[in-house]
Amino acid sequence: MTPNRLITLAIHTYEKALPIKNLLEREGLYVELNNVNLASPVVSAGVRIRVLEADLPLALRIVENFEIFAVPDPDIITEKRKILVPTDFSECSYNAAIPAIRIAARLKCEIEFIYAYMTPVGREDVQLSDVYDYEMADIEAARMLQTEAESLMSRFADRVKDAMKDGQIPVVKYSTLVTEGLPEEVVLEYTREHKPLMVVMGTRAAQKKESELIGSVTAEVLDGCRVPAFTIPETVDPVVLERTKRVAFFCNLDQEDMLALDALYRFFPDLQLDVTLFHVPRRSLRKSIMPAKQTEENLLKYCREHFANYNFTIGSLELPINEGQFRTPDGKMDYDLLCMPNKRKSVFLRVFNPSLAHRVLFRTDIPMIVIPV
Repeated sequence: MTPNRLITLAIHTYEKALPIKNLLEREGLYVELNNVNLASPVVSAGVRIRVLEADLPLALRIVENFEIFAVPDPDIITEKRKILVPTDFSECSYNAAIPAIRIAARLKCEIEFIYAYMTPVGREDVQLSDVYDYEMADIEAARMLQTEAESLMSRFADRVKDAMKDGQIPVVKYSTLVTEGLPEEVVLEYTREHKPLMVVMGTRAAQKKESELIGSVTAEVLDGCRVPAFTIPETVDPVVLERTKRVAFFCNLDQEDMLALDALYRFFPDLQLDVTLFHVPRRSLRKSIMPAKQTEENLLKYCREHFANYNFTIGSLELPINEGQFRTPDGKMDYDLLCMPNKRKSVFLRVFNPSLAHRVLFRTDIPMIVIPV
């Protein structure tokens, strides 16, 4: 193999060959266009697109996914369901993006990376004569923050694109959004307006989350989000999706459990999952043992009839829930994924009686899917 030898990648008309040449050059590849008809030294209908032999695998991957790597036309606007991935450009958020991209590839949908930044607030003790100066300073600071945020997002997107080009992750179409505001409010507003298929967020380790109990962006999103949310702890390998086998499903033994199970099945229809059903009774029903047992059996029968790819069993659970219940005697995680329905609560109840998903988030380092019902 001669790495510097030029070989033909494709033959197109000049009109089609030129955009491909521009695209490959924009990705850092050396490209030449040669006329097929050597007897006529003008660019005619047949044009060879030639690249270095060493660049051939990368060039093929880019050309085969032309719509992903090409610069989008702003005049063409299409509406498509997406998976939303909030990011703060940390390694934790990048690790969360990998499972999101793999899910998007399975569902044939797009990814939207979003970042929210806070602008400075003017001081309250500003003198009347100094208001104009402070306003100008705030405007300039806000402009600098926006420029920096867009630069960071561009680098984050380039990292994702490079991973796609190298074949580390599937190639899916993605877009980016940088906006001003509180991160949790921006994410929730986006979900209300655009109704994404899912929100995928990275979270910190359990011991770190405990020290930051108040003000967790992920917890706020879980409480208010009306689309499924997938949380990926920073301690989890980002290729978690390929190894997901054992799922702990928390249920209340009511109609909402069916809706949540159906949503889980739509996200992972081709995986062979072992799903353990854990009954988490309401406080008023925790002394009613016999009716719950019969309802558990009815739910188990329903699941086995309607979700053939999954293997269902009934598990026992001690309250309150803690991570120790999901570990084997040797300390390994007994489950790869937690899944639970999440009912909407008022602001008052969210403050004084957080949802189960909210509480579990701070006590475990296991990926979790929260499905609103």
